[in-house]
Amino acid sequence: MSVPVVLLAGGLGTRLREETDVKPKPMVEVGGHPILWHIMKSYAAHGFDEFVVCLGYKGDTIKDFFLNYRSRQGGVSIDLATGKFDMHNPEEGETWKVHLLETGQDTMTGGRIRRAAQFLGRRRFMATYGDGVSDVNLRDLLAFHEAAGCQATLTAVRPPARFGGLTIDGGRILSFDEKPQVGEGWINGGFMVLEPEVADLIEGDSTILERTPLETLANRGQLNAFKHDGFWQCMDTVRDLTLLRDLWEGGRAPWKQW
Repeated sequence: MSVPVVLLAGGLGTRLREETDVKPKPMVEVGGHPILWHIMKSYAAHGFDEFVVCLGYKGDTIKDFFLNYRSRQGGVSIDLATGKFDMHNPEEGETWKVHLLETGQDTMTGGRIRRAAQFLGRRRFMATYGDGVSDVNLRDLLAFHEAAGCQATLTAVRPPARFGGLTIDGGRILSFDEKPQVGEGWINGGFMVLEPEVADLIEGDSTILERTPLETLANRGQLNAFKHDGFWQCMDTVRDLTLLRDLWEGGRAPWKQW
């Protein structure tokens, strides 16, 4: 049975206003490709190639991207008199199946997943946010979830430190540490695996997945954490975006697993 992937791509991205005034946050580009594409490439590299993209803010931009995806991969010959066109190199491109689902601009994360259920049936599914990349092994994540026997598993990560650390003695700085990804505690990094019953805990569009549904599962002992000590980075601010672009352009993008 295939395991589909739900991508939460409907948020406003207010802290990236410079970019998101004209496009949704998942369409902000890193290395000439939307961050959403990077996330999907990571899943596809591990064999997951069916996606439900939950649209909201400026969702038409994401629709246009996928409707014209094949034509961007190669040349096109167009007969303007008839409107017919021929693709050059039609064998190129991805083999993904992508469902683009309008879920409403104001719908919360849980509500978006509940709406996606129409494409999921009663299948186990994976889910993540449309603005974070990681080098997590998604096959290992799925195997961990299956072995644990819980209804939900999320990937726990340690966020990158945003500021350097200072060691101070008597007003004098003894050391300056531009800290890497260490020691700030575990947080929900997305990259979740969920059983279909999880959708039953979501009441409607206003339900935030991370509140009542996941808290209820935790109270029942049905929420697992897959600890990932490797690379993880959300694209929340201009600083984050600059970091991701620098990594990609420098050929040092840890999340590139394809």
